[in-house]
Amino acid sequence: MIRPIIHYGFHIIIPLVIALIFFPKKWKATYFIFIVAMLIDLDHLFADRIFDPNRCSVGFHPLHSYYAIAMYIILLIPKKTRVIGVALLWHILTDLLDCWMM
Repeated sequence: MIRPIIHYGFHIIIPLVIALIFFPKKWKATYFIFIVAMLIDLDHLFADRIFDPNRCSVGFHPLHSYYAIAMYIILLIPKKTRVIGVALLWHILTDLLDCWMM
């Protein structure tokens, strides 16, 4: 019961806290980017079983692959894409935390 609360709290509540603390003037836009970053979960639709609570999505799904993660790190370099990179990496870290809780 605690695992989904932590998982979705890290996907929804913590990004709001990050946006409010680090981007107070643009917190709404930043939070929106964090929420939109959850669209990388659409890659779950390509899995044989769309949702498997005992499968680690990091390294399994295409947008959660190590190649994709490398691209998300590259997004940190230009200032214009930095928030997107942070949001995508936060999503991956949240999913990785979920993997560790299995």
